[in-house]
Amino acid sequence: MSSFLEKNRRTHRCHELRGENLGDEVILMGWVDSLRDHGGRRFIDLRDREGLTQIVFKPETDDKLHQLAHELRNEWCIGVRGVVEDRVANGGSENPKLVTGTIEVNVLELEVFNRSVVPPIQVEDQIETSEEKRLQHRVLDLRRPKMQKTFKLRHRIAQATRNFFDREGFLEVETPILVKYTPGGARNFVVPSRLNPGEFYALAESPQLYKQMLMMAGFDRYFQIVKCFRDEDLRGDRQPEFTQIDVEMSFGVEEDIQTIMEGLVQQIFRESLGVEVATPFKRMSYQECMDRFGSDKPDLRYGLEHVTLNETLGKFDGGGVPFFKSTLDEGGLIKAMVVPAQYKLSRADGDKLEDFVKGLGAAGLGRAKVGADGAWTQSPFAKLISDDARLALNSACGAQEGDLLLLQFGNAKKVHMVMSALRQHLANTLGIIDALGDDTKWHLHWVTDFPLFEENEEDGTFGAAHHPFTSPQVGHEDKLTSDPASCLARAYDLVLNGNEIGGGSVRIHDDKVQAKVFDAMSISEDDKEAKFGFLLEALKYGAPPHCGIALGLDRLVMLLRGTTSLRDVIAYPKTQKGTDLLTGAPTPVDLKQLQEVHIASIAKKN
Repeated sequence: MSSFLEKNRRTHRCHELRGENLGDEVILMGWVDSLRDHGGRRFIDLRDREGLTQIVFKPETDDKLHQLAHELRNEWCIGVRGVVEDRVANGGSENPKLVTGTIEVNVLELEVFNRSVVPPIQVEDQIETSEEKRLQHRVLDLRRPKMQKTFKLRHRIAQATRNFFDREGFLEVETPILVKYTPGGARNFVVPSRLNPGEFYALAESPQLYKQMLMMAGFDRYFQIVKCFRDEDLRGDRQPEFTQIDVEMSFGVEEDIQTIMEGLVQQIFRESLGVEVATPFKRMSYQECMDRFGSDKPDLRYGLEHVTLNETLGKFDGGGVPFFKSTLDEGGLIKAMVVPAQYKLSRADGDKLEDFVKGLGAAGLGRAKVGADGAWTQSPFAKLISDDARLALNSACGAQEGDLLLLQFGNAKKVHMVMSALRQHLANTLGIIDALGDDTKWHLHWVTDFPLFEENEEDGTFGAAHHPFTSPQVGHEDKLTSDPASCLARAYDLVLNGNEIGGGSVRIHDDKVQAKVFDAMSISEDDKEAKFGFLLEALKYGAPPHCGIALGLDRLVMLLRGTTSLRDVIAYPKTQKGTDLLTGAPTPVDLKQLQEVHIASIAKKN
């Protein structure tokens, strides 16, 4: 153990000292952030997780110590004892960029805890090092002030969550990570059982069934900040292991759980950002979202809404445009979006937008610039569409002189997808989002009334749109087997700035309704028992009505921190190939280890 630590204890962190500390003897510990010489003195910025303090080695104070200070290098870990002095009085100048910028510490004693070799990456916020190299040297990357601030924010969000739920009477209960493997849904990671040869656990992709059974067990209100696992292809906003704020409550309906979560989000914003968000949050149906924005998680901070033109153009049998008529005849969708004249999009800009949508799989992009009398220019449809149809379309869209009409038509699913992506693309390229003021920086809203099922276009079977334990809306129970496509769910998503940050539903608490849902999904009796027998059994013993939700903690931190990748807010993330560049995981294991768990590998060695 260091002799320095035996007699000295840290008195302050590196962001705390101010003018009122002048003359105090203090002890600081941290890392050498920068070094410089001036006027025969050695100046060092000492860094810990909270900030920086300038320390100074003076030859007139201790010449031997001053000479020793010249050996120090970046990222050496040191401790110092010294006296707080005024920078200006010592012949220097204030540093307004630092909260400690009016003082410095005249060092009387130095301890080098550990030397550092030359760091392979710079420990500073503005670096151009590749992400791969930063992940390989994650220990150094995490020292950067930006990263330290991120994880302090994550900590505040977690603490705000625990404090809020404790106050609201929720119990934090841990659920298993090693669970039963139930095929279907997200792909599971599987874990061999040494004690049960040939059998496997799965890593829990969520605590869904366990938290429902906690309600059946009478726990009434539950929450957990829980790690979940899914073996899926990765991207910037997806990781194989992720964390969610998991919530369930008994004897509640949609409004109850939504009100609880609005209170939680309010507290998180207040305690982590100092921002007040207004409640209740706006509520929109799934169908309204798709009609107006083409997305079930629209960003409501800006306009550029979509207009459905089927009814308008149907009155004119397509208005003389063959593409419109064939789309209507085939039961497709025709949508338009207006780009206001103020953005002055040129023909070349329109060509770039067409290239963008073609990259999404669209055949092209219908365009028309609106003239003074409502005439269309810069459009292949200008000579085809009838005057009445054109004027009706302009009116339906609210298009004015100089505006640019953008149109998509065809398969409804693709039209929604293309127009939604185009809307987001325009908001970014036109600077609409960048121009938002602080009062419109955050927009939270609920999306409700989702379809209960998704139909497989290949074989006509139905799968759960949310999960198979979601309750159908009241009055839709009889449709479960007669008309499942029209069933709506008692499900709800929470959306922040166009990002889904949470989703939940009212659960099925009646075993007969649960059986009907399984029937609608064509799940056999054997599969029901094999996959969900334990849940169906629990439902028989007086299960209470219950509902719940899960918020993605990683994604919430990502959005509140203003970054675009989950890897920036997870301490030790995986790459898009699922590898940990810091430790080298995953790695092969030797034959003996495989034999102990009774499995063999068929992977070919390189």
